Amino acid sequence: MSDDLSQVKLPDDDGRVPVRLDVNGRARTLRVHPTQTLLDALREQLRLHGARSGCGVGMCGACTVIIDEQAVSGCLTMAALCDGRQVRTVEGLEARDGTLSPVPEAFLRHRAFQCSYCTSGFVLALEALLAADPEPDEAAVREAFSGHICRCGSYSRIMAAAREVAGIGTALDVAAVETRERA
Repeated sequence: MSDDLSQVKLPDDDGRVPVRLDVNGRARTLRVHPTQTLLDALREQLRLHGARSGCGVGMCGACTVIIDEQAVSGCLTMAALCDGRQVRTVEGLEARDGTLSPVPEAFLRHRAFQCSYCTSGFVLALEALLAADPEPDEAAVREAFSGHICRCGSYSRIMAAAREVAGIGTALDVAAVETRERA
């Protein structure tokens, strides 16, 4: 362990520390309390509301964000520990021309949401998986989704969208899931 304390940031008179982040491709500097979560900092200071507070203990996936290409629970991640990191939220999936990446496009196409509270978490989990493995199998998709809960029960539509984007199965397989769901 290094004895170099020059990297230690002490709180200012207000009890906050400065944190530099790259959020959705834009350099941002925040002043956060050492115990403030990344979820709260994103929502309160940057007004990025796509990540949502669900369970508060990292078990539902509603607060999912991507840090340095890894999907993480924003409610469990301390903002002060993210200094110098790249953070991507669901708001960062839109290109400058207004087009969406293939994952949210597939979710829209398959209507893979109902109340949409959980949607951003599922979308970001799949985005992170595809960045790490462009051709995941269904087991990998299910593993990426394992910490996510959809209280509306839109799992078959969510999996149909994921299967399409991941290239798992055929268009007929995806259509069959939707047909069964309508019945």
